[in-house]
Amino acid sequence: MDIATPTDYRTIAAGLVFPSEAFIDGHFVAARSGARFANVNPATAAILGEVAACDSEDVDAAVAAARRAFDTGAWSRAAPEARKDVLLRLAALLREHAEELAVMESLDSGKTITDCLNEVGHEVPNFFQWYGELIDKSFGKVAPTDESALALIVHEPVGVAGLVLPWNFPLLMAAWKLAPALAAGCSVVVKPAEQTPLTVLRLAELAAQAGLPDGVLNVVPGFGETAGQAIGRHQDIDVVSFTGSTEVGALFLKYASESNLKPVGLEMGGKSPFIVLDDAPIDDALVSNAVSAALWNGGQNCSANMRQFVPRARKDEFLDKVLARVASLKVGDPLDPATEMGAMVSADHQRRVLGFIDAGIGEGARVVAGGSGAIEGLDGYFVRPTVFDDVTHGMTIATEEIFGPVLGVIPFSKPEEALRMASDSVYGLHATVFTRDIDRALHFARRLPCGTVSINRFSEGDIKTPFGGYKRSGSLARDNGTEAIAQYQQTKTIWIGGPEG
Repeated sequence: MDIATPTDYRTIAAGLVFPSEAFIDGHFVAARSGARFANVNPATAAILGEVAACDSEDVDAAVAAARRAFDTGAWSRAAPEARKDVLLRLAALLREHAEELAVMESLDSGKTITDCLNEVGHEVPNFFQWYGELIDKSFGKVAPTDESALALIVHEPVGVAGLVLPWNFPLLMAAWKLAPALAAGCSVVVKPAEQTPLTVLRLAELAAQAGLPDGVLNVVPGFGETAGQAIGRHQDIDVVSFTGSTEVGALFLKYASESNLKPVGLEMGGKSPFIVLDDAPIDDALVSNAVSAALWNGGQNCSANMRQFVPRARKDEFLDKVLARVASLKVGDPLDPATEMGAMVSADHQRRVLGFIDAGIGEGARVVAGGSGAIEGLDGYFVRPTVFDDVTHGMTIATEEIFGPVLGVIPFSKPEEALRMASDSVYGLHATVFTRDIDRALHFARRLPCGTVSINRFSEGDIKTPFGGYKRSGSLARDNGTEAIAQYQQTKTIWIGGPEG
């Protein structure tokens, strides 16, 4: 049927069976300690259920299963076509269960059902399909030698990968990491964020149904200081890929240095600029992009363009149009398709975002929309979309990652001043530039020290383009594109024959 009303989605929600245990070696199992934690719906503050709270013992069991599966070669040495077929079956199952997974993710995260349907029903299966199709189309190299030798350069799966996920895009970030890791032939141990474990656990069940061998995919829900640290320090995990805060990313580097020196791929925080140059028309398209860049997903996005640089002479025009668009945003029930912004993921995160809003006011920025007050009629962890005027470059809200629905306008007089302020950040993940002049567009794109620069549209690219950051926003590893597979592979040279040395 065509599902289009809140009642339809609530009916699906009422029929859901929430996964509650870890998934290790092909089976759902309780945490060995018996510990559990509450799983809360951020939009209502109601408890959905309890989930196994895994710790180092459970991680040990998951790693042992992953290592055993890797060493048997049931996946790691399977024919490329066999691995491809499994990932394509998984993509098909994800599409078949799209509404179920989207509603589950909305309940678990506070995200809007519209976003969840797009991400879970479209983007997630596309990742498994794209990397599945890539498996039998990836080639090694033959190095030039004299005719007495043959030099082969081949790529092999690195082994057991630890994947540590954020809570803002639970299943999509799982797909970003799982699809290339599985395509490479690795076995994996996944730790979903403790705030949003449900859809990743359900994904593991569907992967087994698709034919993924036992032990290849293991999911250990739990807390960062227990399950997360155990993954980071584990001597038998060969690589870690982490998406989350810069502070926790630094811990994973520390864990690696104190254990087996495993490589760590990092995709972390951001304080991304949105730059409007003086030749860009401040029309509906630009304003829609400006608001989306800062407030999409409630601002809970590492590449959110909260810092918005606008020519001083055009600031009032820009601000008036932004305020009109923000005033029209519907904040509320995530299961209502008309809702454009849902809840913050937790009470703690709601307090953090409200603290930043108060800090902005305390440092002299002026709230022109929203603010730190409660939203009438909403009982969950909501924050009103907030717009600041009179923001200066050095303020806390202009330098630290807020991760909430806050947009700040910073005026500039000359383009090079905007470029200087936009570049002056410890982060370097993303930037957006609006201009009609291709030379200026390329000048800014080349000079901005960040991993992705989007011109005349807020965009992070798509599955085909690598995503990651400069400076404290990331490491040299990249998610997405063919580049993503590299962090899950070793490169080996095989030298045959040749003159005696």
